[in-house]
Amino acid sequence: MRHALLSLALLFLAGAAHAAPAYAVGDRALGNPKARIVVDEYASLSCTHCAHFNNEVFPAFKAKYIDTGKVRYVLHEFLTEPVNVAAIGFITARCAGPDKYFQVVDSLFRRQAEIFETRDLRPVLLDVARTAGLTEAQVNACVTDPANGEALEARVKAGEARGVNSTPFFFVNGVKVDGVTLADLDKAIAAAGNAKR
Repeated sequence: MRHALLSLALLFLAGAAHAAPAYAVGDRALGNPKARIVVDEYASLSCTHCAHFNNEVFPAFKAKYIDTGKVRYVLHEFLTEPVNVAAIGFITARCAGPDKYFQVVDSLFRRQAEIFETRDLRPVLLDVARTAGLTEAQVNACVTDPANGEALEARVKAGEARGVNSTPFFFVNGVKVDGVTLADLDKAIAAAGNAKR
């Protein structure tokens, strides 16, 4: 999967070599950095259940917990089939920069059905990237940079080492959540809030 990731990217978005935008490292997070409760989500941009969570559940979750400062939310990148869709999407989101990362991820989740129906990631990806301020040349350079694929691979391996084997996959303060609904998260967050520290 790992070496295939770069070759797929090269075939998928072949373009001339240009300087790539800065590639953000580290976790992408939203909310109060000092929140007592941390919700970790492992998601894949090619996972239909993840798209459902993003499109239908996350807005209410964000309003209830992130926007109120009760929760620090961390999105961890994971890869599911088709791997090239998830990998290229996440790498592009990273290259858009920390302030545009979640915008790109949200847009790709919202247009996931279009990608699968047309079987063509390129026009959707480039359209989403343009709205985040990236040119086609920058996307090509970003996606074909081996360092970006290696960094993504390291993040995926870190999730596997934590026991993640499907998406979406949640932890609340390090405890695995059974389920992916807002009610499931409500229950886990309540339990974490009541736990002695």
